Amino acid sequence: MTTPGVDDAVREQRSVTERRLHPVTPLRRAWAPVAVLIGWAVHDPDQAQRQLTKLTTTTLLLALAVLLPAAALYGFLTWWFTHFAVTDTELRIRTGLMFRRTAHIRLERIQAIDVTQPLLARVAGVAKLKLDVIGTGKKDELAFLGADEARTLRAELLARAAGFAPETAHEIGEAPSQQLLRVPPAVLATSLVLTGTTWGTLACAVVVPTILWLTTGSAWTVLATAIPLFGAAGASSVGRFVTEYDWTVGESQDGLRIDHGLLDRAHETVPPGRVQTVRIVEPLLWRRRGWVRVELDVAGSSNSVLLPVAPREVAESVIARVLPGVTVPSGASLSRPPHRAARCVPLWWRGYGLAVTDAVFAARTGLLRRSLALVPHAKVQSVRLAQGPWKRLWAVADVHVDTGANKTVTARLRGVEEAAELLRGQAERSRTGRRDARPDRWMA
Repeated sequence: MTTPGVDDAVREQRSVTERRLHPVTPLRRAWAPVAVLIGWAVHDPDQAQRQLTKLTTTTLLLALAVLLPAAALYGFLTWWFTHFAVTDTELRIRTGLMFRRTAHIRLERIQAIDVTQPLLARVAGVAKLKLDVIGTGKKDELAFLGADEARTLRAELLARAAGFAPETAHEIGEAPSQQLLRVPPAVLATSLVLTGTTWGTLACAVVVPTILWLTTGSAWTVLATAIPLFGAAGASSVGRFVTEYDWTVGESQDGLRIDHGLLDRAHETVPPGRVQTVRIVEPLLWRRRGWVRVELDVAGSSNSVLLPVAPREVAESVIARVLPGVTVPSGASLSRPPHRAARCVPLWWRGYGLAVTDAVFAARTGLLRRSLALVPHAKVQSVRLAQGPWKRLWAVADVHVDTGANKTVTARLRGVEEAAELLRGQAERSRTGRRDARPDRWMA
């Protein structure tokens, strides 16, 4: 006697064709043992130096003769024992040499699939698939696949996640894309030069090591401080330029597509209906040029930048594609906190603002670096009113709006009557917004 559910599972298991990653993958994984040794040497450089001085040339050559084949064997075996398969309902990834691990990724829980190509991967003609899945802290990935195979598999997974039948998912292919915006490299470079964070970090990298040298005279202390500071300065300027180079935004049926990168090329997608918050950031030195940066909070995704820099009018037109029907409130339409709020936060209270429209809850913070956060009413998960003793003395309160991306947007220093009314009204607007919201489906 057999059980129908068990028989169906067995037949599905037998009908699934498992596939391996690209044959170039072992070269990438062979570096793992070498990386362990490098990490140990960096962690304890003195001990590593003492051990290396004890080794003779013959011993060192023998160690390399053992280490390199062992690393190559490790890379080959991890590739050989890694398989993936696409079923009618899920993506399965089996990995593990000694301890086996099988990941079952439900297709309907896939929110975004990014195609990335590091520099060496572009040379080899391969790509990496990164999957954003609801309920997971980090992305699952398939690395590496052939570049064409990666795009084909991405299109198939998105089609199945949208509810298309397996037999037609192969035929749909990748939806066509229409370019909306491309950030010129000169504009990106200028924006980084006009960013205060870049100059502040660079100034710290110069001043702090100099002070330490004058006070301690220790070269090791200066190096231990200077290297991280210069690294941070490079990451905030050169690193961002390399990452955000040739930033292109296109619109397709499955969402907004973002392509960027000078050395490592990334192909990302902003999934429709999953954007919880949009932030428009205006650094002080950008305002005369009318530039803004647009950042996102997306549920189930780590993609956080929509536009690294763009004119405000262009940015608002792109935001309208992400949040249909939403108009960005102007600065004049934002209401400031009452003047007594200056007793709580002197001077900086002037940067706070609030506007509530039929579509969004909009709160602004910052005086030098302004940030306007837009939360659609349908994405609000909870509303909270917070009031400490000093704020109670001056009859002001903060209203916190929590979203599905585990983020919070705060309307700061509102009058207590206004805050109480805002709390009641936002709860009702959130219920109405969720009832009228469109479905969060791919290609819906």
